[in-house]
Amino acid sequence: MSSDRFDLAVVGAGLNGSLLALAAGSAGLRTVLIDRVPLRSLTEAGFDGRTTAIAYTSQRLFAALGVWDDIAGVAEPIRDIRISDAGHDGRASPLFLHFDHREATPDSRDPAPMGWIVENRFLRAALLKRLADCSQVELVAPDEVVETARDLDRAELTLKSGRRLPARLVASAEGRFGSMREDAGIGARKWSYGQTAIVLVAHHERPHRGVAQEKFLPGGPFAILPMTDGPVREGMAGEHRSSIVWTERADLARRLLELDPPRFAAEFARRFGDHLGPVEPVGPRWSHPLGLVHADRYVDTRLVLVGDAAHGIHPIAGQGYNLGVRDIAALVEVLADAKHLGLDIGAADTLERYAQWRRADNFAMVAATDLLNRLFSNDIKPLRLVRGLGLATVNRVPALRRFFVRHAMGMVGDLPKLIRGERP
Repeated sequence: MSSDRFDLAVVGAGLNGSLLALAAGSAGLRTVLIDRVPLRSLTEAGFDGRTTAIAYTSQRLFAALGVWDDIAGVAEPIRDIRISDAGHDGRASPLFLHFDHREATPDSRDPAPMGWIVENRFLRAALLKRLADCSQVELVAPDEVVETARDLDRAELTLKSGRRLPARLVASAEGRFGSMREDAGIGARKWSYGQTAIVLVAHHERPHRGVAQEKFLPGGPFAILPMTDGPVREGMAGEHRSSIVWTERADLARRLLELDPPRFAAEFARRFGDHLGPVEPVGPRWSHPLGLVHADRYVDTRLVLVGDAAHGIHPIAGQGYNLGVRDIAALVEVLADAKHLGLDIGAADTLERYAQWRRADNFAMVAATDLLNRLFSNDIKPLRLVRGLGLATVNRVPALRRFFVRHAMGMVGDLPKLIRGERP
């Protein structure tokens, strides 16, 4: 690009940063996307076991940007969600809560799924393909920001390569451990849950039929998320696959990960249960320490935080990435509106509009996931009884079920245009 100034400089080309750059470029904002690793390396690796839950309204944003066409064939719909409490033996309580996607739109002849499970490698490849075709976005990778200068009039990034990039606004999409938030003096509420998420893929004999399950074990939630079918392999339980997010106390998770494959498979199968027939963990095991990070504010002079850089939450509800998608939709709409009106997109009042729009929604999800994890990640018998009765009560009230389904789909609140499937 020949311009001496970008509208937006996005630091971090993960799933949030790439999507922000594409949405901003598609809205006419001259954008530069910077990452320390070659972007092709994010798509060339084989399947690493990691998947993302795309909520219904997030899918509408992907469709509006033309990305969904490249994802739809490898996305597994989530049609139902079943939530139950369970003991140390992994056996689910007879008291449960069941969400049906048809409850969100009862008058629709063809109700949409609540969401989709997509392998991260396919999301990255689809985003990179669209970014390469977007004339308003320049990709700068591999390179690294070594210095940031920001004042009331402009921002400038100095890269490790020596290149200087002037911009009206800098967006940090570095994730919860990025440096720009701290360098800007933005504090954050942080704590560890003392839990570790073990992430893997399981093959099972029977089809999941698009049903996602979450069992609350004493050590934390055990999520079984439907994936597209994989190839049949000799010695495997079957071609049907689910993505697993298995939360355990950090000390126990460490010991589990050190087990040899047969013993690990036995521990896994005990928690998984037999509702889908014989089951077997497949491929590598990934682990992630779980904690909460919520920035005290989302903006600073010529700087804005999006996604995990602003809020990193517990995966108990599978909504972390979808919160970031809503951040992106709101930010791009605010910036596009300002540019169309001839206003400064990096001005304090422009950024504060974004912060006010997103603060309540994000705080509500941060508080809800924190409370749910603390309430369910224990084996206190009176509390287990109350939890079971609570799930069963909600399950018997259609209005409550519909309320929670619409929240899970992202259909509640002041929705940005992109989330409604429209261009800003």
